[in-house]
Amino acid sequence: MTDFRVRIAIIDYGMGNLHSVGKALEQVAPRADIVVASNLDEIADADRLIFPGVGAIRDCMGAIRRQGFDVAVKKAITEKPVLGICVGMQALMSHSEENGGVDCLDIFPGTVRFFGNSMREADGTRLKVPHMGWNRVHQTVDHPMWRGIEQDERFYFVHSYYVDAGSDVTAASCRYGVNFSAALARGNLFAVQFHPEKSHTAGLQVLKNFVNWRGE
Repeated sequence: MTDFRVRIAIIDYGMGNLHSVGKALEQVAPRADIVVASNLDEIADADRLIFPGVGAIRDCMGAIRRQGFDVAVKKAITEKPVLGICVGMQALMSHSEENGGVDCLDIFPGTVRFFGNSMREADGTRLKVPHMGWNRVHQTVDHPMWRGIEQDERFYFVHSYYVDAGSDVTAASCRYGVNFSAALARGNLFAVQFHPEKSHTAGLQVLKNFVNWRGE
């Protein structure tokens, strides 16, 4: 449990599972002030920021830009810890192949790619898309967000598109037919493709680490 009071804003742009994230945060940080932020002032006033997302990237990026959250997120990562989750992570990339191609926030270099309709493992096993369920996450950097989490721990995923990013920003990898970035890190920003709020003990540990992480 964190030993200092912290204000955490969960960005609400209409495209995230905010209730589940909020409940998980309350469990790991009962003394925290958790705010579902639908305006720029609430984001600016927070000590930490969570950038979630579900659904199609075109709709997400449209809502983010329409409400000015693109500028707010870019400013926040220079000042405070920020955690991207699922489509929130994908929105941080340069470009996504989804919806015929969509430009994203270009905070992390790289592309969001479609798994494809004929995914198979090396042994020929057919893989369903979306990638839905538990999979091992291999940590590739030593980072405070991995504190208390064993190497190759399992986390819960739900996605049809994956992040193809360089090793310089990849904090963990995963394999589902192809190798992809399961987590990204740079400065005050950490992002995960999996859902920590649905990943039981390991996921709660990620959120607890975020509450206690001071950034950088």
